[in-house]
Amino acid sequence: MAKTYQEINEKIRRGEVVVVTAEEMIDVVEEDGPAGAAEKVDVVTTGTFGPMCSSGAVLNFGHSTPRIKVTQAWLNDVPAYGGLAAVDLYVGATEVVEGDPLNAQHPGEFHYGGGHVIQELIAGKDVRLRVVAYGTDCYPRKELDTWINIADLNECTLLNPRNCYQNYNVAVNVSRDRDIYTYMGVLKQELGNANYCSAGQLSPLMNDPYYRTIGIGTRIFLGGAQGYVFWPGTQHDPTVARAENGVPKGGAGTLSVVGDMKQMDAKWVVGVSMYGYGVSLTVGVGAAIPILDEEMALYTAVKDEDIVAPIVDYSRGYPYNEGGPLGYANYKQLRSGSIELDGKQVPTGSLSSYPRAREIAAILKDWIQRGEFYLTEPVQLLPSADSGRAFKALRERPVQPEVV
Repeated sequence: MAKTYQEINEKIRRGEVVVVTAEEMIDVVEEDGPAGAAEKVDVVTTGTFGPMCSSGAVLNFGHSTPRIKVTQAWLNDVPAYGGLAAVDLYVGATEVVEGDPLNAQHPGEFHYGGGHVIQELIAGKDVRLRVVAYGTDCYPRKELDTWINIADLNECTLLNPRNCYQNYNVAVNVSRDRDIYTYMGVLKQELGNANYCSAGQLSPLMNDPYYRTIGIGTRIFLGGAQGYVFWPGTQHDPTVARAENGVPKGGAGTLSVVGDMKQMDAKWVVGVSMYGYGVSLTVGVGAAIPILDEEMALYTAVKDEDIVAPIVDYSRGYPYNEGGPLGYANYKQLRSGSIELDGKQVPTGSLSSYPRAREIAAILKDWIQRGEFYLTEPVQLLPSADSGRAFKALRERPVQPEVV
């Protein structure tokens, strides 16, 4: 039984839509099979909440009197990029406050940066804006030092070039002489711990492995509000090796996302400091997946034990591109609290929050049931003609129902 976006949206409008979260869909498919689940369920909701470094905000602070054209700018002493237009700025999530000692005394603490500025703007806090300019006939002012608030800005847009990685590494440290400090957290020497960062069976692109329903134009949950996917994310690579259930065995698809910060909630957009590494932004993202047919029902019933991630050494393997994965672990093993590697039980920890991902999926479910969120039909995520051809060959491989 095939459905269309229009039919599902009409069910939402009438209050007749059947929505379940990705966790709930596992039980539906096990009980009714993919065909029965496809007939019963209209939409499956997903969520993820974790650090997403390739994030930032565009803001327009309006013209002063006399007018000014930005040359350099700082938001709470965090440098912002002004090479856009006279009073447009972009602040990146990983930009560090000016004067931070960084790793001069390793490991640095990185107390404040762009991610924190973005969170404070969304929270409605006043932020200090400093601007210098060289002056022109049409923009004569050369300095501006003031306080801004998101309520007073013309626009304030979360514009993230790479979010929602489809699977990712499990990070370990095999060195015998030192702990290391990475964007995957502190990794203890001699396989002292293993860190991962994914919502697994709840993660959006795990439930749509071939990007049938998540693509350019998809409406999403973003930072507590409604946003959109506007392009494939940077480093988007759909051609990586995949398991027979279609799920990639490492980092693959990514999403570029955009949304209005004035509608967002600081609970879902959080600046973070990563000891010895830098600053970042933890972002909440969720997608609603239409169950167009039996295939989509099968994909959205993926389980943690069906998703494997590569175990990568971050002491030399990752930074110097030496060798390949040390092995693989599935997300059920990772969430158990330890994995076995080289005959050793290695404790695991997650940088993403599974409870928060579950909450996002539940919020999105509620929005749809209330008729506050409708589905959009996307353009598929393909980064280039060459990778598109390779991806098409992967996509045409048959799905194996027995993996569910």
